[in-house]
Amino acid sequence: MLVRPLGVTFRDHRSSTVHGSAQHGGIAMAAPGTQPIDSGPWPRSMPLADWQATRDTLHMWMQMVGKTRLALAPRQNHWWHVTLYVTARGLTSSPIPSGARTFEIDFDFIDHSLIVKTSDGAVRDIALRPQTVADFYREYMALLASLGIAVKLWPVPTEADHTIPFTEDRVHASYDAAQAHRFFQMLRQADRITKRFQGRFLGKTSPVHFFWGAFDLALTRFSGRRAPHKDTDGWMLREANSHEEISVGFWPGSGTVAEPAFYAYARPEPDGLAATSIRPAAARYDPALADFILTYEAACSATSPDDAVLAFYQSVYDAAADLARWDRAALDRPPAEWS
Repeated sequence: MLVRPLGVTFRDHRSSTVHGSAQHGGIAMAAPGTQPIDSGPWPRSMPLADWQATRDTLHMWMQMVGKTRLALAPRQNHWWHVTLYVTARGLTSSPIPSGARTFEIDFDFIDHSLIVKTSDGAVRDIALRPQTVADFYREYMALLASLGIAVKLWPVPTEADHTIPFTEDRVHASYDAAQAHRFFQMLRQADRITKRFQGRFLGKTSPVHFFWGAFDLALTRFSGRRAPHKDTDGWMLREANSHEEISVGFWPGSGTVAEPAFYAYARPEPDGLAATSIRPAAARYDPALADFILTYEAACSATSPDDAVLAFYQSVYDAAADLARWDRAALDRPPAEWS
């Protein structure tokens, strides 16, 4: 019999059928399959201000999962061992080692659960519902401990606008299921179209993955040449940007961009790139970010959102790769072979 700390509400799927019920931890939730979805394949845009509270809370919850992977997963180049990946229902950590076992952690934004599955058959979850970061952290760590997963996390957020430890954060406590679901549907479309762009390149690329620090979906192409660094660059940045790169992706907005947007940039940025004309016409260069930006709203307003985003990615890549003198004959797949 599993003994839980007082108040912890995770469920053991081997002995319970409450997963997917209409009630989660006393909070009324939509039944499976009834979550409202926009009628078109591309959901309507959602300005950051409209879901800032949910976004900020979810950011902290995702950091706990990301830090778990950081603590236990074998190191990979460019910090690729810490990222999350889009699934048909949300985001996953992918398999993480725990001794001789493996486990994975999924955010399900349809049934609104955090689900932990192990290689020896255990499946347990925590309802995604309004609660403080401190309470969620306590519940999350108790769930891992109940499965025999030993992990020590640095319980302080990174790449956030505050440094409140997870154990003390009672400021962030919002979770609007409809908003989280819409963000996931936007992220799912971005993941799909970014993977199409990924297939146009024959050189080294990253996976299409989600960084829980910056809260963005990313794909990076590499020239194969080492990138220069300033003496002031820290070791984390040197590892992340060890080689010349051109990156594209999607994020819900931050700073000077207060709405969801697709982005594209080159590091190091070649001279003249910022002044280059990029397609579609709605795209622009943001000097504060040193990125090109195509807002999600502009993409959705196009006759074909897929074509608009692909044109944006491709035109930034073409300009940056040419200005940086990449060996495109060796790196690019011929357009006749594009999907």
